[in-house]
Amino acid sequence: MADELDELIGFLSDANPQVRSAAVDIVRGLTGGEDGLRALTARAGRALPALLRLLASAGGSGAGDAAADSLVNLSQDAALAARLVALGAVDAAMDVVAKRAGEQPTLARSLVMLLVNLTHVESGVAALLQVGDEKVQGLYLAKLVRSFCRSSSDSEEQDTFEYVASILVNISKVEAGRRILMEPKRGLLKQIIRQFDSTNQLRKKGVAGTIRNCCFEADTQLQNLLSLAEYLWPALLLPVAGKKIYSEEDRLKMPLELSSALSHEREAVEDSEIRQQTLEAIYMIVLQDDGRKSFWSVNGPRILQVGYEDEEDPKVMEAYELIGSLVYPLNFLVFLWLFLPCDIYYITV
Repeated sequence: MADELDELIGFLSDANPQVRSAAVDIVRGLTGGEDGLRALTARAGRALPALLRLLASAGGSGAGDAAADSLVNLSQDAALAARLVALGAVDAAMDVVAKRAGEQPTLARSLVMLLVNLTHVESGVAALLQVGDEKVQGLYLAKLVRSFCRSSSDSEEQDTFEYVASILVNISKVEAGRRILMEPKRGLLKQIIRQFDSTNQLRKKGVAGTIRNCCFEADTQLQNLLSLAEYLWPALLLPVAGKKIYSEEDRLKMPLELSSALSHEREAVEDSEIRQQTLEAIYMIVLQDDGRKSFWSVNGPRILQVGYEDEEDPKVMEAYELIGSLVYPLNFLVFLWLFLPCDIYYITV
């Protein structure tokens, strides 16, 4: 079996394209199971470079798709992901996506998934951000954001770039990634925030996580965040606003983007992780004086009060309460009174 597998890996570099195509199809099948992954991992020194070469040279053949799928499966292992980064996999993937995404959307989708796995490791994040080269730093990221924002689709199967949402979460976990995303001249965060309206849950969750990660910079980048308030507050507040129709009195204290959305019943955001992430982002903003002022200016406390009444998840409720302790710092009982529905008792005499 070992000799056969070594021979198979050799066929990945055969001069005959039909032989290469047949071999990579078999390799893709092997990466779908634990035994195959283990065997290929032991031969990664030969298998990974061969798959990368095949990816770059396969042209419009199905061999490129099979090579990409194989690399996606192999890169789930962090050690192999790091080795792929060292072999130039980020550059190779971005090059193929740029050249073939239009003609081969399935291949491009697989390569975006590969980039998700590669950006789980520190070296992969640095490679995607192009850290160390000031002339091109952030160029790959800008290209992915542009494709992400232009290619949304109601059909997840057709959404070639939906997994960019996960890449954005990965790169925004590091300071360098957040800094590039939040540079006003690039305008990347603004584009990303506007994708929160997508019906695709992967996109929505990725955008929420990216905003939340960027809000870790609120102490130094608050004005950059608040410059996007027109888009930021609806993205953060609507998921935690509950389903009720807000009164005209409440809506008059809100900007148009919020008041119009809250003037009718809405579908709840079912994913509790999205609700928690948006609340954590709000918390980091209201930690700052100007952030609290902006929060009050859009009637944020009232929105969270109504949303809290509908919330059932204990962890999400804690996130609401944490914000309340900041918004009403002088009297936590006032916060509880505002946020908790209570019965009214009276004594007849």
